[in-house]
Amino acid sequence: MSNAGRPGARREGAAEGVLSARAGFWLSLVLAVLLGALSGLVMLPAAQHLRSLQDGRRAQATLLTNGPCMTGSCTVSFVAGGRTVVAALPMGSGGRYSDAGTLLDVRYRADDPQVVAREEDVSGGGAAVLAVVSGAAALLFAAVSAWSAVIVRRQRRAEPVR
Repeated sequence: MSNAGRPGARREGAAEGVLSARAGFWLSLVLAVLLGALSGLVMLPAAQHLRSLQDGRRAQATLLTNGPCMTGSCTVSFVAGGRTVVAALPMGSGGRYSDAGTLLDVRYRADDPQVVAREEDVSGGGAAVLAVVSGAAALLFAAVSAWSAVIVRRQRRAEPVR
């Protein structure tokens, strides 16, 4: 059954459009803020931290945990200064899924061997790429949010005055 002939049918459709545009505005705004925070507060510092270890000492380490290390959940064991050190790889460590027991080349700070990163990651590449991607997505969602605000404003102007 169609609502075309009923009074107020256009108004109901307009209200639904305003609601969806408002929801789109808030959703886009929240996503922009979250992705911007991920980029600026998490991934950029992770990339800088990884790059800070470029001049660190080298060691061969054994991976102690299974899984991808990008989330910062991997630990390694290596010898530094004559003692065995167990340290966590930082968030942003690249590489594919690795099994426990895998040998890795790592770099660590001489004054604090707990600060360690995989040799392949000290350029900051994986974390820097994620920072750029999440930053670009934040800008995209900010633009969508701005466009949604324009749509909401236009729809409000187009509504008939009672």
